[in-house]
Amino acid sequence: MRISVAGVRALRFDDGTPVTAASAVAPLGEGFLVAQDDSTVAAWLRGDSVTALRLLPPVEGLDRFSEAAGTKRLKPDLEVACPAEVDGEPAVLALGSGATDRRTRGVLVRLDGGVPVVRAGELAPLYARVARVLGIDDDQLNLEGASRHGDTVRWFNRGNLAAGLPSRSVDVPLAALVDAVLGRADPGSVPVDRPRSYDLGEVAGVGLAVTDAITLPDGRLLLSAAAEDTPNAVDDGPVVAAALVLVDGDVVLDVGALPEVDGQVAKVEGLALRGTRDGALQLLAVVDDDDPTGPAAALELHVELG
Repeated sequence: MRISVAGVRALRFDDGTPVTAASAVAPLGEGFLVAQDDSTVAAWLRGDSVTALRLLPPVEGLDRFSEAAGTKRLKPDLEVACPAEVDGEPAVLALGSGATDRRTRGVLVRLDGGVPVVRAGELAPLYARVARVLGIDDDQLNLEGASRHGDTVRWFNRGNLAAGLPSRSVDVPLAALVDAVLGRADPGSVPVDRPRSYDLGEVAGVGLAVTDAITLPDGRLLLSAAAEDTPNAVDDGPVVAAALVLVDGDVVLDVGALPEVDGQVAKVEGLALRGTRDGALQLLAVVDDDDPTGPAAALELHVELG
């Protein structure tokens, strides 16, 4: 796999404030929706414009959260953005990580006459079911990515090899998940099945763990992964490397190191497919560098698969 960075953009809202902790990205209309895992507000990228879009109400009066401010425990931690449908119309499904009981909400964003319409729902019983199917405790849950496969969402738990937890996934019917977010169905009744494990390897003794996933036109998966030196599956730590991983089913076919950006490891946490050109993938990737003060980066990636 050959990966090159064709462009780097520092993400700022139109008023100049930074988009931080970019944790997920998915197409929305003629642009892309970028979730911030430290905020209740997302960024909608359309050309040169980046507008703020509220996904959830403030938490205890706050829209932004950080460890330094002692408010990290309050954040909804939206780590997933996945293409979806609401009543046959395109939408984006955003999902919390499930790492605490404040991080179990789902959000649907669709366009009505070009104007975003947002609906959110509490999904705690579904997250509890995912943990049971994965065979892990609730406090080991950290769902960081999802890919759409037709009528199914494949939902990925990050895991941590140092804690004995490989990256894993489950399959969830898209329609049932959408209905649960919209309040049309009991979240506890959403089917969860087909648990899979992924051996992504390690770098400098630190295991790679999944941070996002997209489905390729041929049905295979492309994962983003980070080797983050932390003793558990939830806390942040130094990132020693980042990679893209080509997967067929649960079999790893190839691993390619992501190039550093400005001398730093680019911890990609969100992937979106922009298209293909001359047999190569053109991707939009967003980076969460765990810096609450500076703008997150959006990368234009050119990927040639072997």
